[in-house]
Amino acid sequence: MKKILITGANGLLGQKLLHLLNQQAVEVLATGRGTNRLQALQDLPYREMDITNPQQVMTVMADYQPNVVIHTAAMTQVDDCETQREMCWDMNVNAVKYLIEACTKQNCFLLHLSTDFIFDGQAGPYAETAIAQPLSYYGESKLTAEQLLLHSSIRWAIARTVLVYGITEAMSRSNIILWVKKSLSEGKTIQVVDDQWRTPTLAEDLAHGCWLIAQQEAEGIFNISGKDLLTPYEMAMQTAEYFGLDKSLIIKTDASKFSQAAVRPPRTGFIIDKARQILGYEPHTFQEGIAILEQQMKQL
Repeated sequence: MKKILITGANGLLGQKLLHLLNQQAVEVLATGRGTNRLQALQDLPYREMDITNPQQVMTVMADYQPNVVIHTAAMTQVDDCETQREMCWDMNVNAVKYLIEACTKQNCFLLHLSTDFIFDGQAGPYAETAIAQPLSYYGESKLTAEQLLLHSSIRWAIARTVLVYGITEAMSRSNIILWVKKSLSEGKTIQVVDDQWRTPTLAEDLAHGCWLIAQQEAEGIFNISGKDLLTPYEMAMQTAEYFGLDKSLIIKTDASKFSQAAVRPPRTGFIIDKARQILGYEPHTFQEGIAILEQQMKQL
């Protein structure tokens, strides 16, 4: 039976992966910094593992001896990465180095999560073969991690994704759908940019894409994202339309109106043909994603 170790088990993708893998014929070890915060998955084996601690990584990996590691843990707050560069590098680059070293010893397949922010956003949507040119320190750290894998001797895959949205068990983080719904329900006016394009990714779809890669131990780079190329303004309008909320409260604006530490790429998004053909990956539409989140909210 395949043994899979998940890093970042308490995060959004980590949670969705564990729910999915719990239904498959595999053994799973959840790992994360601190204790297991997943109430619904308290029965799953869990080990504390700080990915920035090389000894801890090596020990946990040696004890469990996984066939596959799915590395979801990262510092993803783009502006924080810009201002806290040492922490960003430690979490996004050094941690990957430690995992590669442990995977080398265990002869283990490593699936690493990456991002559209490795691109400058001048020519999106991007295929896997596009030339990376990051605009932010976050993008730079994620690209460096990719290069570590490319130059390693282990078997690896990279799942690049875009603007992941979903609901965590404790509703501990928001997303554009929840934010728009809450703001408009309270009669608040919101300003939303219409000069950035993304292919927003439902967390369940990303988890499924990761499982397809892990299941096949498919090597190489795969774009795992949604299929609709939308601006945040279009996402907000679709959300308002779905919930029957007042669209006149949504004010169209552009990125220049916001002061942010890190530069965002204007037009990213991914072409997902490779993942469709090789993995059989097929994501939901953004509209379907809203409906899935609505169902989940009702169950909380």
